[in-house]
Amino acid sequence: MKILGIDGSGLSASVAILEDEKLIAEYTINNKLTHSQTLMPMINEICQMVKLDLSTLDAIGVTSGPGSFTGLRISAGTAKGMALGLDIPIVGVPTLDAIAHNIPYTDYLICPIMDARRSHLYSALYKWENDALNRLTDHMIIPVIDVIKTLVKRNEKVIFMGDGIDVYKKEIMKGLGDKAYFAPPSLRLQRASTVALLAIEKVRQGDIISHMDYAPVYLRPSQAEREYKERQKA
Repeated sequence: MKILGIDGSGLSASVAILEDEKLIAEYTINNKLTHSQTLMPMINEICQMVKLDLSTLDAIGVTSGPGSFTGLRISAGTAKGMALGLDIPIVGVPTLDAIAHNIPYTDYLICPIMDARRSHLYSALYKWENDALNRLTDHMIIPVIDVIKTLVKRNEKVIFMGDGIDVYKKEIMKGLGDKAYFAPPSLRLQRASTVALLAIEKVRQGDIISHMDYAPVYLRPSQAEREYKERQKA
């Protein structure tokens, strides 16, 4: 089974090609270029480098959210357009699940945190049990302080991942002390290879969707929608 993985849910952009469990190619950029500038050129380049015939793809895996509204829309549009042209299904992979799966086989809690602005995070808690990574909470948009309070109550060592580290690391260390660990940069952000690997598992389970029906999951209204509602109330 051959899968193209796409991620544009955060600041970085990432694409990868997996054949079964073999990583064929991966390309990640984190330099603040818009994903409309990067995703298709990245896909074209890795396809040329490995001489991939796109017609041999079985599905396209893409991070389905939460994350950047603009980034999710661009990556969704890219996946939907390619899936339409190739007549193949799309597999949506929750962004937080994809980040958490970058860390294999640890006894610690895993807590991906993505900056949602206004002192909020997109987050969830995970733990490896019986050779499987289990999600212990719903995907949440939650104040930073509430994440810290929850983890203080659990009193367990926890590995943090995601771009929220860059913004809230000091607050986390102050609240959790030596219970807090931070994933290295190579594993901290979304990786399309992990997205593709999770997509393969979903395809095998029949968890696919047509390009017509696929849509990202945002968890909250966009800033434009929020501002419109505020103006309506005023």
